[in-house]
Amino acid sequence: MINNINICMFISENKEFGINTDLFETNVLNLSVVIGVLVYYGRIAFGDLINERKNTILKNLQDADNKFREAEESLSFVKKNLELAKTKAEQIRNQGLVLSSQTSKVLLDSIEEDIKRLKSSSLSSIRFEEEKSINEVCQKLTYLAFTKSVDNLMKRLNVSLQKRIVSQGIDKLSIKFLARK
Repeated sequence: MINNINICMFISENKEFGINTDLFETNVLNLSVVIGVLVYYGRIAFGDLINERKNTILKNLQDADNKFREAEESLSFVKKNLELAKTKAEQIRNQGLVLSSQTSKVLLDSIEEDIKRLKSSSLSSIRFEEEKSINEVCQKLTYLAFTKSVDNLMKRLNVSLQKRIVSQGIDKLSIKFLARK
């Protein structure tokens, strides 16, 4: 390796062939060689870097596009579910209104029926109490009339009247008895 370096130094000292590293003193041939090497190897390196970067960007764009499609699908699905939920909520609300209307009608009908029944029951109770009161009054009047009649009879009843009543009773019984025979 030392021999190679010595050869390069020897050549550069002789200035016949070699690479001049001083940019201001270089000739066109050296510059074209350097630029050619840089372009050749740089093109490959930069090409690989650019292709790699291009592939990365394309992959990122594809991933972003896929995520966007998934987000759109999810949004569409969520919107559809939201519409279904709104429809279901409206149906439930309508059913609730119908049910509450029916329930209130049934309750009102039931209350009206109960009121009629209570009126009928109270009228029956009033009639029963009236009849009971009338019967009690009739019984008291009958008792009072009977008591008064007995008192009047007792005051008027004397021995001769008693005999006459007894004999009339006997006569009536004997006529009936004889008529049967």
